[in-house]
Amino acid sequence: MDLTIGISYDDDIDKARELIFDEISKDDRILKEPEPVVLVMTLGDSSVNFAVRSWAATSDYWPVYTSLTESIKKRFDKDGISIPFPQTDVHIHQAKE
Repeated sequence: MDLTIGISYDDDIDKARELIFDEISKDDRILKEPEPVVLVMTLGDSSVNFAVRSWAATSDYWPVYTSLTESIKKRFDKDGISIPFPQTDVHIHQAKE
C-alpha cells in the first residue's frame, strides 16, 4: 500500500520518518518482507511529502491502510509534528475613486 503523508517544512524529517517506522512496526498485519519504506517523495506547496510503502495481505489492505493513517496522525500530534493544510492569502486593495 502507498500512503502519502505530509509534514511542515519546519518539522524534522528524520524524526517524522522514525515515528512513521515506529507506527508501522506496531501493526502485526504489515509484512516484514518486502520491507516497508519511508521516502521523501516531493516538496509540495505547503508540505514535505513522504511516500510510505508497506505490504499486507489483500484481505487486510483497507483495515491496515485506515489504521496506519490514523495512528500516524495521532503519533504526529503527540510528538509535535504538524500536518499542514493548504492556505490561501487574500489581499484586498481598495480602488481609488
